[in-house]
Amino acid sequence: MAKTASKVSAPSINIGINEKDRAAIAKGLSKLLADTYTLYLTTHNFHWNVTGPMFTSLHTLFMTQYTELWTAVDPVAERIRSLGHDAPGSYAQFSKLSSVPDAPATPPKAMEMVRILVQGHEAVARTARELFPVVDKAGDEPTADLLTQRLTVHEQTAWMLRSILEE
Repeated sequence: MAKTASKVSAPSINIGINEKDRAAIAKGLSKLLADTYTLYLTTHNFHWNVTGPMFTSLHTLFMTQYTELWTAVDPVAERIRSLGHDAPGSYAQFSKLSSVPDAPATPPKAMEMVRILVQGHEAVARTARELFPVVDKAGDEPTADLLTQRLTVHEQTAWMLRSILEE
């Protein structure tokens, strides 16, 4: 007699945040994840393709920045999963969700790279900031903490990159 596999359903999530708020937070975090990943790809692209008199300093700076961005995507994705939702993970999903434009097909000059990265970090900061009202309303302190950490990094990085552009 063959046994039939029975599907075991996952237990319901009861973390003190209702499903509607968890879904809204996960949706916002999905946008943050897409923005972060897109900015990571652009920064890594610029690390590979930067040229000119500031090559060494920008090559090193971009490596530091893309490494930080790479490290940041996992906690964002894991927070989405903790809220009971699937984290996006494909280029197609990221391109639909991201407010950060893809890197130019032809690498720009070094200072244009810096300008593009400033805009990217500012965009990610705006995405994170837009999520605070629903996070605060839901009393979701772990997500608020994550957003605060990301805002600190993106605002500081944008400031440092803007400083390079000053004459």
